[in-house]
Amino acid sequence: MFQATRRRLALWYTTVTAVLLLLFATGVYLYVRSTLIERVDDTLKHVVEVVDRSLVIQPTEGTVTPYQINVEASFRDNTQAVEDDHIDLEWFSPTGELLWSTLSEPLDIPLHPRQTAETVHLSPDHLLRQFTKRVELGRYVLGYLRVSHPWFEVTKPIRQLIVDLTVGTTLMILSTAAIGWLLSELAMKPVRDSYQRLKQFTADASHELRNPIATIQTNVQVALADPDMEPQWQRHQLKVVERLTQRLGRLVNDLLFLARVDSGMVQPEWEPVPLDALLMEVIEEQQLIADQKGIFLSLHLPETPDFDRDDNDTSAELSVDSTVRSERLSASQPPLQPLDDEVFTLLGDWNQLARLFTNLVSNAVQYTPPKTDKDEEGWVQVKLELVKRSTKGGRQGSSWIQVQVRDNGIGIPETALPLIFDRFYRIDPARTKDAASGSGLGLAIAKAIVDNHHGQIHIDSTLNQGTTVTVSLPMSQLDSPKRAYLSVP
Repeated sequence: MFQATRRRLALWYTTVTAVLLLLFATGVYLYVRSTLIERVDDTLKHVVEVVDRSLVIQPTEGTVTPYQINVEASFRDNTQAVEDDHIDLEWFSPTGELLWSTLSEPLDIPLHPRQTAETVHLSPDHLLRQFTKRVELGRYVLGYLRVSHPWFEVTKPIRQLIVDLTVGTTLMILSTAAIGWLLSELAMKPVRDSYQRLKQFTADASHELRNPIATIQTNVQVALADPDMEPQWQRHQLKVVERLTQRLGRLVNDLLFLARVDSGMVQPEWEPVPLDALLMEVIEEQQLIADQKGIFLSLHLPETPDFDRDDNDTSAELSVDSTVRSERLSASQPPLQPLDDEVFTLLGDWNQLARLFTNLVSNAVQYTPPKTDKDEEGWVQVKLELVKRSTKGGRQGSSWIQVQVRDNGIGIPETALPLIFDRFYRIDPARTKDAASGSGLGLAIAKAIVDNHHGQIHIDSTLNQGTTVTVSLPMSQLDSPKRAYLSVP
């Protein structure tokens, strides 16, 4: 299909270019031909004017016309001049009789006095361009002057031009065909890639949807097949169906979100977002899951900035781990409050950013075991900081908020890192018992949200040692002189 489309595209490209080249070559041919003919006609008219002014007119007696032309005196000085320009002169009497000519043989052509020149065909290979003028004095016709120019002065350069245009146009068409074939490959490459991604996306989506639908159907059939089923078992079956429908709902929502992002329908609802407060909410939501798994979940924030200090000063960190959070909740103490200064406020979409960091933190918690291979406690650390990136010239650049989500979990193989943001891509599900609960869309959604906010996301990971996800978001829209930054290269 793609090869046929490529051939058609190259053929259309070549055809359109060939038509344009032919039109251009035809225009050049007609322009050059008309220019050459115009130059020959101007030359003939100029010769006629020169000869007309040099005619010697004498009075006569006893004739109908009281004047006549002295042929010998009139054309004595013009013979050599017209021979140099390949122009032949003929002088006719008022009755049309040839009286004088520079031609070796007289032309058997009738006179056609007119204001414009004409082309005379003596033979297929012998053509002349002629201009005939009636010479008058008052109301008396003194004779006719006919000037002839050989047509090869026009046909010779025209033929050479036709050859040059034919060769040039043919080479251009062949070159265009070759270039069109290469360009069609470049044009088809993104289409082919998009088609392959769509094909893979459809296959993966069908696979993800088929399994829960089949399981729901099986549970429903089992429940319907036994009308005397115990209520407790029926309740268990309904819980399974509910869990599967929730999974389907999440999958459909994720697919709908990505489809809307691809079509440009999802536009961020821009508003000032205090990122420290947002991360605290995310940590609170994920804290129970971390506690159940025995994962140490912490949030690190710089202490209230001192705006007079040097940028290289280290920033204190405030840790919110599971133990501290549990004590606060049990003691009914107020939760950790964000900084009073709007140093972590950027312009963004609260819901999208909350979804972004929820995906990242939940992934870190999910793929971090309570005990690592080194018998260390599993932990997930979320770190928030302000950075100012330097330009290539060493000058201070734009301001960014950077969030790092680190863990000491199972890690990601190096070969999988380039594919980690692909939709439905999942590393070997056998590596963790919880992997089957995901659909492989979390990081794809995270990448889409970061792109919507004109940010950057990067993942560093070492197998069986841990993973670090770094999200950088620009904050130039809300720059303030009271912000504190950490200098980074």
